[in-house]
Amino acid sequence: MKPIRPTTIACALIAAFAFAAQAQEKKPADAADKHVTLPEAAYQSGASPLAGENMYHSTNPKAPPMTLAEFDLGRKTYFERCAGCHGVLRKGATGKPLTPDLTIPKGTAYLKVFIAYGSPAGMPNWQTSGEMDEKTVDLMARYVQQDPPVPPEFGMAQMKATWKVTVPPAQRPTKKMNSYNIENIFSTTLRDTGEVALIDGDTKKIINIVKTGYAVHISRTSASGRYLFVIGRDAKINMIDLWMPTPDNVAEVRIGLEARSVDTSKYKGKEGDFTDKLAIAGAYWPPQYVIMKGDTLEPLKIVSTRGMVVGTQEYHPEPRVASIVASHFKPEFVVNVKETGKTLMVDYSNIDALKVTEIGSAPFLHDGGWDSSKRYFMVAANQSNKISVIDAKEGKLTALIDVGKIPHPGRGANFIHPKFGPVWSTGHLGDESISLIGTDPQGHKEYAFKKVAELKGQGGGALFIKSHPKSKHLYSDTPLNPDAKISQSVAVYDIDNLDKGFTVLPIADWAGITDDGAKRVVQPEYNKAGDEVWFSVWSAKNKQSALVIVDDKTLKLKAVIKDPRLITPTGHFNVYNTQHDVY
Repeated sequence: MKPIRPTTIACALIAAFAFAAQAQEKKPADAADKHVTLPEAAYQSGASPLAGENMYHSTNPKAPPMTLAEFDLGRKTYFERCAGCHGVLRKGATGKPLTPDLTIPKGTAYLKVFIAYGSPAGMPNWQTSGEMDEKTVDLMARYVQQDPPVPPEFGMAQMKATWKVTVPPAQRPTKKMNSYNIENIFSTTLRDTGEVALIDGDTKKIINIVKTGYAVHISRTSASGRYLFVIGRDAKINMIDLWMPTPDNVAEVRIGLEARSVDTSKYKGKEGDFTDKLAIAGAYWPPQYVIMKGDTLEPLKIVSTRGMVVGTQEYHPEPRVASIVASHFKPEFVVNVKETGKTLMVDYSNIDALKVTEIGSAPFLHDGGWDSSKRYFMVAANQSNKISVIDAKEGKLTALIDVGKIPHPGRGANFIHPKFGPVWSTGHLGDESISLIGTDPQGHKEYAFKKVAELKGQGGGALFIKSHPKSKHLYSDTPLNPDAKISQSVAVYDIDNLDKGFTVLPIADWAGITDDGAKRVVQPEYNKAGDEVWFSVWSAKNKQSALVIVDDKTLKLKAVIKDPRLITPTGHFNVYNTQHDVY
């Protein structure tokens, strides 16, 4: 049951890409009759790494019979198509619970109709859309009446078994051993090959293709700018030393079975200098975060996020860690937990006596970024259609702001509005709006932490929005829009003249790709200087992809990077901008 509504993620980007290519290249049925948008359907898809894990087969005597082979196929199908919405344990997330106490009374015949034809509430029509045949629908109707299999936990012993230090700190360079302008290197995810491409932003040449975990979700730079940390959906973290003659892996570890987020300690102040000292990663399964040594990735501390949902105070067995950032004001990590709707301020100054401040806002917390002062963290509670504002200096919730349908900011975009002063902005998966939120309580108090304006974009299905302190432009992609003209282009706004609307840049056309791939344009990313904007033009694994670079001053094509090694390029991250939270 590939979920029809998005969870709160995913960077979302990684979960959406595999289905997005199929959605365009296979031309699926329109979702309008199900009262949901196609971008919402695409957002939740993507196979979970849990599909291949061994799990206990528990036979419920009240459930219809299944052979072990049928059960295993049902489990695989569920984790590939359903778990993102209904939860690993089928307790419900953005979708309804599917536990036996609810499904057995419905019966197989009812469940088959429900799975086959869908519902206005958001369940897709799996059989009538051609995604499942009648036999698979019958299988899944029986599977969801069985006791849910529980994936294995992943504790310290399992982590230590995966931990490898290929180049110990004592054997690493004591100074930069290459001529690259490290601050202008881009780390580009090659989703389907389990790699990242390190690209020289000055010469536009590939420096190295580095082996990583599957479907890298994000790249993060250490506080010093020396190390690059990437995390795959399979929860594997790779640590890359940018000082090496050819930058490459020096350490790796798995912190769970499925994950999305990683960051490093940045604080330097009266409590101590924690530059590059610690790293942290958060898992989808098991629901937990892990603190590691910043120079080797040795796991030091595991903390579960299981607990009560904000508001209802009901226990949730699998609240996933969505996004993590490092505070600039205190020795704290800001850990955002999806299902419980809580932001955890984790004081890492003494991990043997860990202090955690719990701030409740709204489910389902997803991704976000700092305002321009780097004091306020703006995080999307995307199924609640809100932005939560966390004051990292005071350690409290400042505001909870209503925005458009399913906000998906990535890190968001900061710029100076002619009227409202400093604002932070987000696009949306569920509608065409771009929401602007005031972020200057000193100079523009009357607009602070309110939705002050709304721009009209090309359409729903937006994943990333981006600007730069040295730019006069605001870029918004729409890679999950069902209209190819929209998904293959970007909207650009003149910050000094927002009322005139947007200019469309035909990025995919500029790439000069001649095959019939999806060519979805995703994730604008500036170079260090702020005068170039890079885009991924992403197609399926067997199709040609490219990177397109635009001159920010003229909005004209500047360069195209094509290389047979650029297979399914998706997210990309400039080292300097990632290091300093510039967006």
